[in-house]
Amino acid sequence: MNGNGEIQWCFSQVKGTLDDDVTEADIISCVEFNHDGDLLATGDKGGRVVIFQRDPVSKNCIPRRGEYNVYSTFQSHEPEFDYLKSLEIEEKINKIRWLKRKNQAHFLLSTNDKTIKLWKVSERDKRVEGYNTKEENGQMRDPSCITALRVPVIKPMELMVEASPRRIFANAHTYHINSISVNSDQETYLSADDLRINLWHLEITDQSFNIVDIKPTNMEELTEVITAAEFHPKECNLFVYSSSKGTIRLCDMRAAALCDRHSKLFEEPEDPTNRSFFSEIISSISDVKLSNTGRYMISRDYLSVKVWDLHMETKPIESYPVHEYLRSKLCSLYENDCIFDKFECCWNGTDTAIMTGSYNNFFRMFDRTTRRDATLEASRDIAKPKTLLKPRKVCTGGKRKKDEISVDCLDFNKKILHTAWHPSENIIAVAATNNLFLFQDKF
Repeated sequence: MNGNGEIQWCFSQVKGTLDDDVTEADIISCVEFNHDGDLLATGDKGGRVVIFQRDPVSKNCIPRRGEYNVYSTFQSHEPEFDYLKSLEIEEKINKIRWLKRKNQAHFLLSTNDKTIKLWKVSERDKRVEGYNTKEENGQMRDPSCITALRVPVIKPMELMVEASPRRIFANAHTYHINSISVNSDQETYLSADDLRINLWHLEITDQSFNIVDIKPTNMEELTEVITAAEFHPKECNLFVYSSSKGTIRLCDMRAAALCDRHSKLFEEPEDPTNRSFFSEIISSISDVKLSNTGRYMISRDYLSVKVWDLHMETKPIESYPVHEYLRSKLCSLYENDCIFDKFECCWNGTDTAIMTGSYNNFFRMFDRTTRRDATLEASRDIAKPKTLLKPRKVCTGGKRKKDEISVDCLDFNKKILHTAWHPSENIIAVAATNNLFLFQDKF
């Protein structure tokens, strides 16, 4: 903490190469901590999932450090081709969601545009030796050579982490999957695409229930699409989904089998003074996350993050501008397609702070208690252990101070779309193109 009671962040480590030569397949497309924060999973555009495990020494030392090492890497999805529609299906991992741990193994769901897979990640540090019917290399023995009965023995071996697909949930989405969310009952989960939300049972792969369908009879009448969906963290019958119209709907599965009629609609009336050609585009919600307590939720649109109370639908209780200085640049952002970027947002473990990304490898943090905010940068310049992150400032006027950066100098190719916060500690993971930066609070 500094003199103002703010948390100061310092660099912990970076995963990836700090070269300028980046291949498309290496770009990180999602980041997710598991429920105790000991594992951190990333997915990339090449269909790979990389799991990092917290270093035990860094966890148990004083002060505690947030250092993670590679635990397992596996190819989750491969590129496919839909012959009926003549469409290529990318291998890019859109979302990863962990299941709560029930035994020694870990389970996670990963999805690309069309197919969801349930993976089991387990450790093996023992092997069986002394089989009767086969050799140690697995080759079967000639039965005539077996003259004595051997008792197999278990011997220690070098630790091996195995990832194996346990379920494959396919052929249920016509459009691209943008969200998956595991229910609090840990038995069901939802998957959402542009126009439909399906409910799955984790044990059943060939059947899902369509719980939301906003597809119009005539596609020419289409006015909005689903952008994100998430289950309530405690009430297994509740879920929310956001739309490109800037609305969030809360649905109760007890009310009806098909949740086309929402229980609550969260929408903020538009300020007429800010009305422009781009209003509809920038009001589209790219991410929605319910708080850990389940009382609040945050929504991210193009220029801001809003905090909603589930008990109040009329307007958000808090609103934080992320990069208001871009409002004057919307025309050029539209031309280079950046205005369609989908930024994610996340809560800290106590629901007192929010984090989301911006351009130029900046990411923003908002303290709900003090109403202070900070702009920090994930860059190679600070890639030294315990380096303190200096707050960055963007100026819009003609004169700029020494530590400020002009809005005209921002690099829109460097963007922080995916971030994650440790569930109980001040450790954050920030995906900057092909690099995963880890930061922690400065003790």
